[in-house]
Amino acid sequence: MSSSDAMMTFTLARDAFGRLVLTDAQGVHHEGVTPVRAFPIAAPDDGVSLVDTHGRELAWITRLSALPEAPRQLLQDELALREFTPVIERLEAVSTFGTPSTWAVSTDRGPAFFVLKTEDDIRRLAGGALLITSSHGVQFAVRDRLALDVASRRLLERFL
Repeated sequence: MSSSDAMMTFTLARDAFGRLVLTDAQGVHHEGVTPVRAFPIAAPDDGVSLVDTHGRELAWITRLSALPEAPRQLLQDELALREFTPVIERLEAVSTFGTPSTWAVSTDRGPAFFVLKTEDDIRRLAGGALLITSSHGVQFAVRDRLALDVASRRLLERFL
């Protein structure tokens, strides 16, 4: 179903507890709805599934940006609560050029320290992007490694 079709067949609201509630075309209320991006890194605007508390898909949104403002904002707020992927803007220091190593980085959410267990925890994505998983499972994104400053690129190249 396209995003325009999706808005014709359901509505979204928050209940008194702050949970998302989807009301389908038959008037059935589904409480505790969770939005899930199909491609959160590569195409965050494309393909959002709305699932119930059992993981069953209730609706599919082809393009988030095509939704009217109110439901789009509800979904973006909910996705922001679920998704925590700080974007690395600069590598400040790396403890060693072997692994495991401790990294000090500046992100879009402030300074962070994490341990990289192995080079395999750095995943290359399209367009020069990287996804780096810390020893605690937190994923850090590098949107474009070539856009980093020279010092950051030098540190990073030791691990690629």
